[in-house]
Amino acid sequence: MDLSAGTGPQGPQREHADALSHIRKESMDTYNRIHSIAEDVNFVSEIHAAYSDLPVLRELSLTQISVAVLGTSTQNEQEPAYFKSTDGHFGNWSFNLRRPNLHLLSVVVAEGGLLIVDSTRSGKRIPDALSKTVPIWCAVINRAVRRRYPSPEKQDWDLQLYCPPVAVSEQERVQIEAKLEGWVDALLGSSYIISDIARPLRPLWITPSTSVLPHSSPDTLQFYPIDLATITNYGARQDPFSFYDDAIPDNRAQGLTPQLFWNNKDMLLGAARSQLPALVDSLVTASKGVATANKWTTKPTPISKVGGMILITSVSDLPSPLPRNLDGSVERLSFVMIASAVPSNPGSLTATDSESILRLHLSEGKKDQLYYLQHILPRATKFIGSQLAKGVPVCICCEHGTDASVGVAVAAAQLYFDDEGRYLQSREEQTTLRTLSPPSTECLGIFMVSTITGNAANKQSISKRLQWIISSRPQANPSRTTLKRVNEYILSSPSFRRPHDVDQQS
Repeated sequence: MDLSAGTGPQGPQREHADALSHIRKESMDTYNRIHSIAEDVNFVSEIHAAYSDLPVLRELSLTQISVAVLGTSTQNEQEPAYFKSTDGHFGNWSFNLRRPNLHLLSVVVAEGGLLIVDSTRSGKRIPDALSKTVPIWCAVINRAVRRRYPSPEKQDWDLQLYCPPVAVSEQERVQIEAKLEGWVDALLGSSYIISDIARPLRPLWITPSTSVLPHSSPDTLQFYPIDLATITNYGARQDPFSFYDDAIPDNRAQGLTPQLFWNNKDMLLGAARSQLPALVDSLVTASKGVATANKWTTKPTPISKVGGMILITSVSDLPSPLPRNLDGSVERLSFVMIASAVPSNPGSLTATDSESILRLHLSEGKKDQLYYLQHILPRATKFIGSQLAKGVPVCICCEHGTDASVGVAVAAAQLYFDDEGRYLQSREEQTTLRTLSPPSTECLGIFMVSTITGNAANKQSISKRLQWIISSRPQANPSRTTLKRVNEYILSSPSFRRPHDVDQQS
């Protein structure tokens, strides 16, 4: 039997497989992705129209869709919501102090609530971030506020943990609720400042299958509504385009950025499938030829706990040429730039462009983490120390202003500022900031986990500095590997920093 001719029993099966392969390939092309985003934009826009008084905040991992939905809204871009799904995974429930989202409370009080948008994969109704992580956040905040700011009005607050029954079983909800008080203790024992709120927070859920919206006006409610909208194709989407929960990542849509999509939305959606790749290429090529802005795209974030002497920003937000000071300020400003591309000799450290600029090369990903420990942190913190001694603030920049720059800022805050955020200028005082806490019964190797003694360095004091930074810059999101390198740099002798395999867990 000649199967290659397609007449045998396997012929139809092969044709069926080829057809499925073609459909799968077509569903992943740029045309399908762009039109899927357009459908998501329409869905979120309809919800926003119904709740026009509520600000729409992006879940931090949903950058591309949110920018397309929100257009050029500067306020919303400055107020990301970072609720990680892993903090809601079964058995791994957590109120993570690296992602407290306390900056959202002022927005909630000012606007009467929030609308947070996230996405989930096909076949899943609501992502764990919205079904469990945000509900945990609401319940912990409610209990922490009532404990920190007790009043007769708060005695009747509803402190229950609310989760959507379609996504979370009652058994799991009860298991999570049993852990709430422990997370409240941790939050109240941290360095974070918790704002008072007049009403408790309450999560409400909206999906494409929602027929009636949960409420009409926040002003009529006894709580602040935290509306959680899920973009998903779980049995409800009527459009023919496959859903993508990561919108238009640069490496999957020919380099098309959210801003390019928004600026050319009608042209892109009107293009035929065969014409779209060439159109996207032309738009991306043209955008690369645009001159670098001579003003800050977004001003750097000063860390308020250290008096703004340390600032953090992303490389893309920097003006060109680099300014000598911030707009409206006569104060000098120096820079530490950590990026995968440097002007010269990109394979090594470049540090002498001027007395006020330190340029450091660091490849993205994990492979350069040993270099980060042995070269980036020592050189950056030494430079920062020399600038602080002159009374010059230092702006630390990395690719996105969330990882490598944050690690350097944490190290600098530990080395040059005491536990109250005061700058210590003398070498003798700075030495105490790097002295390990005395051993205790809770000592683990070289990492001390005892209570902080004076200004001595330990994991708790480093964690406190990280909390200072997150309080000022909520989008700060250093990887676990980066924080491990910072701990190792601060808490170990240089002789212990021998080459070793980079940690697999980030």
